[in-house]
Amino acid sequence: MICDTCANYTYDEDYEYYVCEVDLDEDEMMRFLSGNNQECPYYQSGDEYLVVRHQM
Repeated sequence: MICDTCANYTYDEDYEYYVCEVDLDEDEMMRFLSGNNQECPYYQSGDEYLVVRHQM
């Protein structure tokens, strides 16, 4: 799942599960819930060193 590496997908301690912090509209939410989110426009890599490795 692409969400596992996204910086917007964080663990909510109150609900005890992972949530997407992006404010999705109805169509985007349906794609997210159906698992068809390979083309997510809000994806941000959770890898903090990605830019550094790219510059090397």
